[in-house]
Amino acid sequence: MKLKDALNIDDLRTIAKRKLPRMVFDYIDGGSDDEVTLRRAVSRYDDYGMTWRVLKDVAEIDTSTTIMGQDTRLPFFISPTASTRLFHPAEGELAMARAAREHGVIYACSTLATQTVEDIAKANPGPKWVQLYVWKDKEIVKEFLTRAKEAGFTGCLLTVDLAVAGKRERDPRNQFSVPPKPNLSLARQVATKPGWMWDLIRSPKMSPANFSHMIGKGDQGGLMGFVNSQFSRSVTWKDVEWIREFWGPGFAIKGISRGEDAKRAVDVGADAVWISNHGGRQLDTSVPTIDLVPEIAEAVRGRADIIADGGVRRGSHVAKLLMRGATGVALGRASLYGIGAGGEAGVRRALTIIEEEFRSTMALLGATKISELDPELLRIPKM
Repeated sequence: MKLKDALNIDDLRTIAKRKLPRMVFDYIDGGSDDEVTLRRAVSRYDDYGMTWRVLKDVAEIDTSTTIMGQDTRLPFFISPTASTRLFHPAEGELAMARAAREHGVIYACSTLATQTVEDIAKANPGPKWVQLYVWKDKEIVKEFLTRAKEAGFTGCLLTVDLAVAGKRERDPRNQFSVPPKPNLSLARQVATKPGWMWDLIRSPKMSPANFSHMIGKGDQGGLMGFVNSQFSRSVTWKDVEWIREFWGPGFAIKGISRGEDAKRAVDVGADAVWISNHGGRQLDTSVPTIDLVPEIAEAVRGRADIIADGGVRRGSHVAKLLMRGATGVALGRASLYGIGAGGEAGVRRALTIIEEEFRSTMALLGATKISELDPELLRIPKM
């Protein structure tokens, strides 16, 4: 199957699986423990039925909206993902950023991006946000955020659901590491993926690009050793308060699953509450995101925007999250399957697929603007 023939996100997944080494594809595709959350994040959307309004003029569909103060052409955007050059060694985040810019959606980059915030900003002068983990050294965090703001990033996304990494069993089975280390397993896998291997060989060494200048020659463990030594596993609400104060407006807390935490997030100044289960890669058997949106909306009571992610593979999934009360929807694997399938062109194809499906869903529902995607159009299953 060629990229132009991909009709849905699952087609892009099939192409990416064919092009990428198994360990790299499994890093995108896998989840934690028994991968229950991973599967249910997608299948749960099927349980929500839709009704529609008839005899509505749907000749013109307006998909524009505002998410965390940022005007955008569409209610979905590209979620931050670490080490994107793993999936596209030549450019990684730059390809993602350009595709987002061309498509008129927000791009969010990870703390552990393999391109610098300055280079990403050059690739995408449009709307963009930066994701953050809390490190032990506050000065490193402050320097990183200052650079991001000076480069034109207008949003800060603090991830709070990674106190420890989930048990992702595909990775050790594949002897996977970031960056990939030469071993027999890798050699066998890349032997049948010459395109990926060629890109990897001719591209700069993979690293957490925004922090490589902070690594001294005497550091043990190199770049990833430095990252692991700095990563804080004792993040509290006090950390959130100083980060919000340092960054200013355009601040979201990512990884919320309970109303009480959503309320506290708003109380400390969050402009958006992000409901996420980290792609099914953290706590297995966690509640599907779509089920949590009303509880979070009730706690927030309109004082902040609500972003949701998790298992979004169709434009109808975007619509259902919005009907449940989300303000915006983040695409993780959908965009990663795209970049794995065809680099920048693959990401553009993924965004086009989701947009076309979303517009079609709106028309079939009898909705001509985002505000008309209300809960009355859903038939909600018993919990």
